Amino acid sequence: MNGNGASSSHSSFSIVKVGFLAAGIGIIGGVAAEGLHRLIGLVTNLVFYQRFGTHIESPLESPLGVGIIFVPAIGGLIIGLMAKYGTPLVRGHGIPEAMEAILLKRSKIPPRVALLKPLSAAISIGSGGPFGAEGPIIQTGGALGSLLGQAVHMTVAERKVLLACGAAAGLSATFGTPVAAVIFAIELLLFEFRTRSFIPLVIASTIAAEMHIVFIGPEPVFAVPAGEFGDPLNLLFFLVLGLLCGGTAIVLTRSLHWVEDGFHRLPINHYLFPAVGGLFVGVVGYAVPHLTYHDVDVFGPGYAVIENTVTGQYAFGFLLVLLLSKTAVWLVALGSGTSGGTLAPIFMIGAALGATFGVTLKKAFPDLDVSTTSFALAGMAAVFGGSTRATFASIVFAFEMTHDYESLLPIMFTCVIADLIATRFMETSLLTEQLRRGGVLVHHEYEADLLGMVKVAATMETRLVTVPASMTVRELADRIHQHDPELTRHQGLPILNVEGELVGIITRSDMRLALQEGYGDMSVLEAGTHPVVTITPNASLHDAILRMFQYDIGRLPVVEDEGSNRLVGYLSRTHVIRPYLQRLHDEQNLEAGWMQAYFEHWARIPRHELRK
Repeated sequence: MNGNGASSSHSSFSIVKVGFLAAGIGIIGGVAAEGLHRLIGLVTNLVFYQRFGTHIESPLESPLGVGIIFVPAIGGLIIGLMAKYGTPLVRGHGIPEAMEAILLKRSKIPPRVALLKPLSAAISIGSGGPFGAEGPIIQTGGALGSLLGQAVHMTVAERKVLLACGAAAGLSATFGTPVAAVIFAIELLLFEFRTRSFIPLVIASTIAAEMHIVFIGPEPVFAVPAGEFGDPLNLLFFLVLGLLCGGTAIVLTRSLHWVEDGFHRLPINHYLFPAVGGLFVGVVGYAVPHLTYHDVDVFGPGYAVIENTVTGQYAFGFLLVLLLSKTAVWLVALGSGTSGGTLAPIFMIGAALGATFGVTLKKAFPDLDVSTTSFALAGMAAVFGGSTRATFASIVFAFEMTHDYESLLPIMFTCVIADLIATRFMETSLLTEQLRRGGVLVHHEYEADLLGMVKVAATMETRLVTVPASMTVRELADRIHQHDPELTRHQGLPILNVEGELVGIITRSDMRLALQEGYGDMSVLEAGTHPVVTITPNASLHDAILRMFQYDIGRLPVVEDEGSNRLVGYLSRTHVIRPYLQRLHDEQNLEAGWMQAYFEHWARIPRHELRK
């Protein structure tokens, strides 16, 4: 009773089915991303300029004057009402909510989220909220994928893949970054790298990126000049920047949750928090340009500001004001529980940090052969990677959004340094702390399935203990009671016929039941289980443990090959965990190196022998 062929056929059909649905999600996600951007532009034009239009404009030129202070507060008030009378899921980053749906809710997202989340994001961002559209579109795309997975006949695992496909499609369509979107979904949503999920992800992300080209064009999101890296010793400067970015990621993460805790201590209804956060955004957004004489725009997603930052358009004073003011309004606004994303704001904060660092170095070392662009891009990617622990995705994001290959090496180096610092001092990330507080631990490190890499033959018991089919239950029980060492250590015993073929298996439970009902003279074959669920030596331990779960058994006889009844081994749960124990031993036990052995050898030789 093996069924490997049927399982493989079903798996192939499943990938084709999910891949076909993923193609549709790619189209839907692309349309949804474009629709959300146009909706944000519509809200921005209506509230700040009292006109119809779908292009996202800066509110700084609004005829409202000082009245723009109250616009983000009104937007926050609407978000609070939507959360109260619609769904609380309209609040938040978008990404943690998608992670929570996968980890705790069997990848099921309510239908109203697909409608209310983009609407709430458009109101929040369009009224001046300092966010990008990527977080909400990730949750919206994930909701669309989840809804499709709930509408058709499929497993929870397949629905999880569709949810991730929707999230990746939304991200890919927003930035035109198909590879980064796939990696992002793997790192933060799927928590796996398998054929069944990778193929649909690539299909959805690729088609969504083509939709980006149709709606926006093939050009990179940020048109930047080629970076200059110069002397390899310049990596020392990026080492320092990586340390700064890692520290910034820690400060951002802890500050955000400190602000969230502070809001919950306010003596007002929590649905009013977004309005309070919006008022702070309005005050800072209006006051900073007037007080600093810099046209610092902290309203909205700020994609144009990010591009100008990485291209070196801003001086030191502007960058410093931008860094501080954007950080402040983003922390307060998001901490208030409004609807908005994290990617674009952190990109801006990181780019401002990197550009500020680069400008400072340029002043200190005028002959430095590294462009400010390289520092800005490295800072942008490193702060995002350190904050979210999606370091690989952040590296690819920086490249795909700029097509700047020259800056790839310093970006990689800075990102891993920042990730090292963030990992050393934080157990969670900006996205997973909220889940941890809810009792869910999300690991940021993944490894290959060890059970899938080890064959049954490597751990199975080959010293076989069997019983003949003619033996009675009472005879077997008497031998066990006599503490026969060959029998007492097994919970289940294979049954062989006179030809030596496997015909059944009898467990302690089978024996106990037969004796209680007075059938001690019954043969072990009659009392045992048959036909028997078996496994072959060349199967993986992953297949074996799945079969144990599928049939609710704790052991598997190992037969020579498919269709054979010749017993060659025996596999229990204890045998399955042996590779894990070996890996644990390899990771925790130090082995002496050849240098240590060499010195120990000479140390054992008496000194008078050495003098000879």
